[in-house]
Amino acid sequence: MFMSCGGSEERVLPKIGVISSGRGENLRHILKAVQSGYLKARVVIVLANQPDAGALQIAREYGVASEFIDPAGSSRQEYDQILLERLGIANVDLVVLTGYMRLLSPAFISRYKNRILNIHPALLPSFKGVDAFSQALQYGVCWTGTTIHIVDEDMDSGPIVYQVPVPVRPDDTRETLKARIQRTEYRAYPRAIKMFLEGRPRLEGRRLLIDRPDTVL
Repeated sequence: MFMSCGGSEERVLPKIGVISSGRGENLRHILKAVQSGYLKARVVIVLANQPDAGALQIAREYGVASEFIDPAGSSRQEYDQILLERLGIANVDLVVLTGYMRLLSPAFISRYKNRILNIHPALLPSFKGVDAFSQALQYGVCWTGTTIHIVDEDMDSGPIVYQVPVPVRPDDTRETLKARIQRTEYRAYPRAIKMFLEGRPRLEGRRLLIDRPDTVL
């Protein structure tokens, strides 16, 4: 999917751009997976819309280029155009969202169509939007979990790449359930990215099928 043209046998690693609003712990685990060789890819840029986003500090710890881009005074389209310019300069192949709290514009999604991944703390299509932990508790489900999906024009609605269930315990609070789901996320996101990059992702309707190639990146 991300192989270069030409006759060179040199392995070309896909370039990942990360966009974040928050703590960035999923980014840390993605970078650990890259560092260990589990993920055959490079994180080349981290962008954030909050000046104190933990993802910026984590990127600096790992020597990854990072930048806070202030959304103040910009429309969604104008802001996304700035993001696209930064990602384009970095020659990004795949965009990964980690706790990014803004909806991407249609122009952004079109530019990276089927190459934007997001993680959501529930088993989609259940409990879309904010505070999925409280939603699950209020609904009284026995299971929730985490979902990695392709981003499309609607909120938390794109084709599903990978899901991991998490049990809801009778004595769970919002915080205990959140902590357990987040621990699951740290393993699930690198695995989903690996599946996506090393396979041949194709869509049949809403269903994402990932074929394993004869040789992987």
